[in-house]
Amino acid sequence: MQLSIAVIPGDGIGPEVISHTTAILNRICELYGHKFQYKHLLAGGCAIDAYGTALPEQTLRICKQSDSILMGPVGGWKWDNLPGDCRPETALTGLREQLELFANLRPISLYDSFINSCVLRPEILRNGFEMLIVRELTGGIYFGESGRRQTEDGEAAFDTMIYSEKEIRRIATVAFRLARLRKRHLTSIDMANALESSRLWRLTVSSIAKDYPDITIDHLYFDTAVTQLLLDPGFFDVIVTANMFGGIFSEQAAQITGSIELFPSACMGESGTFGLYHPIHGAAPELAGADIANPIATILSAAMMLRYSFALVEEAEAIENAVISTLDAGFRTSDIMSHGMTPVNSFGLCRQIISRII
Repeated sequence: MQLSIAVIPGDGIGPEVISHTTAILNRICELYGHKFQYKHLLAGGCAIDAYGTALPEQTLRICKQSDSILMGPVGGWKWDNLPGDCRPETALTGLREQLELFANLRPISLYDSFINSCVLRPEILRNGFEMLIVRELTGGIYFGESGRRQTEDGEAAFDTMIYSEKEIRRIATVAFRLARLRKRHLTSIDMANALESSRLWRLTVSSIAKDYPDITIDHLYFDTAVTQLLLDPGFFDVIVTANMFGGIFSEQAAQITGSIELFPSACMGESGTFGLYHPIHGAAPELAGADIANPIATILSAAMMLRYSFALVEEAEAIENAVISTLDAGFRTSDIMSHGMTPVNSFGLCRQIISRII
């Protein structure tokens, strides 16, 4: 199979973890006879420095022409003082909006070799947990009207959380379909006790649930859901929620496993194939160039790309199994290091994973 992949290294540790990930993909090509053509593009802080904008037109155009997008993290202290609409992070939100990638899929699970690293008590973990968070991406508070105005109490700022029935319906439909492929249990998270947008969310999700009588549906308030995550993460299977809630909940879920640097994500649209794949962790500019960054989240994002965009399930499983085997063998970068494990740098971890791809 010959495929064109838009590759956006990003900022900070982004170029390093992307380089290790393309090495993994090259190994897949060797073993399975594929050919991936990489088109390296600028976006984020590095694009601001080079072009004055986080998302150059050329980058957007080539992304639209590619079969999929693999992206590293963007941002860093260097651009912290820029206005909100000029920050590096607008590259990611801009790609999602311009390419109509409204569904963010974030799988979170507890690896067997990380049970002792999990912050929860052993009796809470039971048989571990494996959840899939379906986060709405192109609506909500990050895309609603925002601004500042003068009041009698001084300057005030506002951000508007707005959702249409269409936006809620399409993300909920994605979640119900994915739940049908898993344990047939869907949890919808909102704040219907306090927010009008959440009341429409709950009403719409409940309406769609009638078309999926085989799916068990729960509705939880966001604060209740976070509590449930800490008390019994195994309760969750597929979760659907709004943009802001999904970002907070997924990072909380990832962190309780022991490290946020282990988990990937996919941003998908109506086609269910074209996607943008990136790790959920940040750019960590303080670690850039030290060869200590953990590349696993980006590597697993590439595995998601093979699975969802290219239907290369066997190849995706080869990468995922190699990552698990490497962790089970005790190899660790410094961020996930624990007693009795074998320390390796970023390059060393990548070599270990490549050696286990069969």
